[in-house]
Amino acid sequence: MAAILEAKDLHAFYGPTHVLHGINFSVEPGGITTLLGANGAGKTTTLRALSGMVGTRGQIFFDGQAISGKATEAIVRYGIAHVPEGRGTIAGLTVEENLKVGAYTQKDKTKIGQDYERVYNYFPRLKERIKQQAGTLSGGEQQMLAVSRALMMRPRLLLLDEPSFGLAPLVVQDIFRILRTINRDEKVSMLLVEQNASQALAVADHAYLLETGRVVLSGTSEEIRNDDTVRRSYLGY
Repeated sequence: MAAILEAKDLHAFYGPTHVLHGINFSVEPGGITTLLGANGAGKTTTLRALSGMVGTRGQIFFDGQAISGKATEAIVRYGIAHVPEGRGTIAGLTVEENLKVGAYTQKDKTKIGQDYERVYNYFPRLKERIKQQAGTLSGGEQQMLAVSRALMMRPRLLLLDEPSFGLAPLVVQDIFRILRTINRDEKVSMLLVEQNASQALAVADHAYLLETGRVVLSGTSEEIRNDDTVRRSYLGY
């Protein structure tokens, strides 16, 4: 089966600074792929490169179409939604208003109404706080809102940057359980950047290990989990 997302010889730059050095990776349709690595390895930059937020060189294909060099807005319209590091909710808007922003690419009001109910079904706490400003939500609730806002775009691929960051373990478990449900029930493919390697490998099908902007190891999650270097450096046993 052809990959829904494929990067070939992908380089990325912040001005003159060369951050990614010709990496290759793919995401299978309906699959979850995770990018692992220490801080500064290039994980967040990879997601930004896919979203058209940094300068790139190389090739990026989504569902067989070249999207390299396209504007961020055009990439969103292909069906790629990015949940950024730090959640990225609009603090001064209510929960409902944030979700409305997420639905800006949708025109069918009936479907938008259905999408509100869909995300509230995944995250009932958001429905309880529908008129509450996003900036007053707990960290876990803000992460739920960030994921829900992305889902309002009806994406085919979710780019998730550190969804567990700063959250209590029970909240992390809840969010990852819901992500697995979304992946299973809606067949939304996911590319997950996550410092919690154990959590990431528990939900992902495939994994890539990045070091200083290069892929140094790749394989199924089970293969990566059983690699001695990964176990010592990232899993702690």
